[in-house]
Formats: sequence, structure tokens, C-alpha cells
Amino acid sequence: MKKSFVRKSLTRCAVALAVVAATASAALAADLKVGLSVSLSGPNSSLGVPYSKGMAAAQSYKGEINGRKVQLIVLDDGSDPTTAGRNARKLVEEDKVDVLMGTSGVPAAIAMAQVAKESKTPLIGLTPIALNPADNAWVVTVAQPTQLMVDAVVERMKRNNVKTVGYIGFSDAWGDLVWDALNKAAAKADIKVVSNERYARADASVTGQVLKIVALKPDAVMTGGAGTPGALPFLALQERGYKGQIYGQHGLINPDFVRVAGASGQGALMPTGPIIVAEQLPADYPTKKIGLDFRAAFQKVNNAPTSDAFSAYSFDGWMVFADAAARAKGEPGTADFRASLRDAIFSTKEVVGTHGVYSFKPGDLYGVDERARVIVKLDNGQWKLAP
Repeated sequence: MKKSFVRKSLTRCAVALAVVAATASAALAADLKVGLSVSLSGPNSSLGVPYSKGMAAAQSYKGEINGRKVQLIVLDDGSDPTTAGRNARKLVEEDKVDVLMGTSGVPAAIAMAQVAKESKTPLIGLTPIALNPADNAWVVTVAQPTQLMVDAVVERMKRNNVKTVGYIGFSDAWGDLVWDALNKAAAKADIKVVSNERYARADASVTGQVLKIVALKPDAVMTGGAGTPGALPFLALQERGYKGQIYGQHGLINPDFVRVAGASGQGALMPTGPIIVAEQLPADYPTKKIGLDFRAAFQKVNNAPTSDAFSAYSFDGWMVFADAAARAKGEPGTADFRASLRDAIFSTKEVVGTHGVYSFKPGDLYGVDERARVIVKLDNGQWKLAP
């Protein structure tokens, strides 16, 4: 009887161990979930579509982390900040994502950041985000800080003997970011900013604003737009015969801007991440190899070459996530894992991406330095490195 009892006990133990082993195996294979909300329609779609294509390339390039497959869920916010916030909430509450990514504009990114904070879900932004990191410990962004990029533009203005500059930009948070950065940098360079003209992303004309700028006869004009609507000042300045140098910023580095701006963009100088001229970089530039790897992955997945800066931000966001997820503790889909993932993101050290080399720390929204910017010139529809 004792032997029978022992045999039964051993059998129960074996079954229990098998169940534990099976559970552990299933846990190891549990999917990681990335929730991406971007503008696949509306005025910001010229940014959002590249973001989504870049994310698909990233998933193909590194679709498994520590034996776990990574599931990507993509939602369209229609270029509407309210929808972006609603998408973020759906991704967290219904889809149980481990990390949020997005989106195609600063106002929408702010809406997503609020959901990230409330739900305690990490957000890796793909655009600059106007928030105080001390007020939100769940957000970083792989985009370059606006000040870093505009500083490079003003340095070029100084070198080109610009004394006065007019400004025209969006009447939203992105326009404000560029305006604030321009004023700060221009003051240090002894350059006078003579105008602050604004327009909405959905406007069809900026003739009135440009007439005011041209009347002031500035040496140069700085623009604070993005994507397709960012071409309007270039077109209007050309129509009014403006002959001064026109400067832009990294929000304009995409093929739709080049197409719409046409000849009016010829010679425009802008800062961008080094990915946009990866082939033109010196052989020892830190981001050159991964930049070329990204181009190959994008071509394979999308059956077309990449010619914008935005798809590469998605790729970099994925690389930061992958590095952190490999170090995070706990089970995907749980609050403990999301908290550990957040901590891992904020301890990122020297992760090489296409736009820069990323290192994050608590209380710091951005993770790049001067290695994340170059100046390019638009020459007959092509971006050329302007050392």
C-alpha cells in the first residue's frame, strides 16, 4: 500500500512538473506587443505613412527578442490629436501592448504621452514632444531635440553672414518649438528675428504672411512647418520673388515636401539625422553601417527605397525598445513588465541607430547628441551633405 501511495505521489509530482514546465515554456514564448498610432490619413499622412513603413522594416529586421516574437499593432489617428489619445488608450486597455510608439505630430504625441502616464505604459515618441520630463516619467523620444537641430541651422546662418531672419511656421506646438529654439539660438549668434508669422496645417495659402515677411527684407527666412504643408512658405516666397536664403528643419525631410515644393525648394538648407545621406557619410561615421542595414531592410519589406527621415525614426524606436526589452524582467502584458521595460529604456547606453547613438536617463526626454545631426542642401530634388 505504501508503494502504491509512493507511485501515485510520484505520478502527481511528474504531472505537476510537466504543467510547470509547459507554463514556463509558454511564458517564454509569450508575444511582446508594440502599439503604433500614426497618421495614415489627413494632413500628416506624409509623415505617418513613412513611420508605418519604417516600423514594418524594423519588425522584419528584428522580430524576436529573447525567444519572444514581437507583435506590431498599427492604428490610424487621421491626423487628429484626440483620435491619437483614443488610439493609445485602446492599445493599452484592449490590446494590452507593452509599449506605445507614435505619432506624426507634436500635438498628437502630447495626447499619447498623457495616456502613457495615466496607464503606466512606456511611450517611445517618434517626434519631438513638448512636455516636461519631470511631469511624465514614462516617455522618451528618438527624435532629435528641436534646439539641437535649430542650433545647427543658426550656426550655418552665422557662417553665411545672416544678420536678420524672418520666421513662418505652424500655428501649433511644432511651430512653437521651432520658434522658441530659433529665438534662443539667434540671440546667442547676434542675429535678429524680425517676424513671427503662423499658419494652420490645413491652410491652402500663406500669401498674406509671406507678403509681410518680404516687406521686412530679411537676409534669410526660417520655416517651422513639416511634411507636405511645410512647402507652402517656399512656394509663396518664390512667387513673391524672394532672393534670400531659406532654411528649414528636420520636419521637412520627406519626398512629399520635395515633390510639392519643387523648384522653390532648390538650395534650401536644413538639419537632419545622418540617415538621409547615409551613403555620403565618412566610412567611420558611427551610424553609417546601421543606416545602410536599415535601407536594405526597408527595400526588402516595402519593395521600394526609403528617401525620407521619418521611416528611420520608427526603426530607431524599435531598436531602443528591442535593447530594453531584452533586459526587462517579468511577463509581457503585465504591469510589472511595463515598469521594468520603462526602467530599462531609461538605462539605455550607446544604442546605435540610424539617426544617432542613443543613451537615456531618468528626467531626460531625449537621448542623442551632435552625432545625430548633419546639414543638407536640396539640390535638384536630392538631399546633398553640406559639411
